[in-house]
Amino acid sequence: MAVANPVPTGRYVVGVVVTVLAVVSQYFVPETLPATRVVYGNLPGDLCVVYGLPILAFAALVGPGPLRRWKDRMGEATWQGLRWYGGMALLALAVVLGLAVLYSVIDPSALQLLNRPNPALTQAKSNPWFFVGFSFVVGAFEETIFRGWIFGYWMGRTSSWVGPAAWTSAVFAGVHLYYGATYGLAAPLIFPVLFLMGFAFAATYRFSGGNLVLPALLHGENDASAYLTLVSPAAGDILHYAVILVGGLVALIVWLRPTEPASARPPLPPTG
Repeated sequence: MAVANPVPTGRYVVGVVVTVLAVVSQYFVPETLPATRVVYGNLPGDLCVVYGLPILAFAALVGPGPLRRWKDRMGEATWQGLRWYGGMALLALAVVLGLAVLYSVIDPSALQLLNRPNPALTQAKSNPWFFVGFSFVVGAFEETIFRGWIFGYWMGRTSSWVGPAAWTSAVFAGVHLYYGATYGLAAPLIFPVLFLMGFAFAATYRFSGGNLVLPALLHGENDASAYLTLVSPAAGDILHYAVILVGGLVALIVWLRPTEPASARPPLPPTG
């Protein structure tokens, strides 16, 4: 589907650059410019920079086109979201296990780096329930930016969604710099998980015709289950893996019934 009155790609690129700089700035700006800690040192200030600046940039430069169908086709979005999230999560598990075996042969000591505390979880220990709930706010912000604008811009502009889904998911994984800083040589075991999660959410957007509610909910659930382990490790793990298993079952059903009628295939959402 052609896009009416397309937004120039140059304006889109500026939005992507602003997003990347805004997200990664939290990792080095406060250290380089201590005066900025008054902004980055509190949650509202950090949110304004990390999410507020990208949203303002894309709203001004690209407009609401890629977000236009954010709540459409909820039934289809639920099916597609579970299918892709479960399938990609199981694939991520296989990739991580394969990499772990490789590490155990090449550099077993690197695996010990995974025992380092996760900075996000460490920060949340004083009030874990707040972060369980806040995970869904973060999920909504990140899906609006990364899947809505950064990936959604390309719907109707390219013949295949896979390429944009792959490179935008790589950007999504790459801006999580704190994993590299925390886990060092063991970080390659984590970034494939982030990449495949981003790819699953992009596929959900694509095959639901532009829905962002399900990617945001699944994103929030993924983060919330990690914070929930601070309250109850068993409950956090059950929540996390139950959704993956349900999604994996849906993916298996779809795989066993691969043919869909043409009427069931959603059109590419016009992004304006």
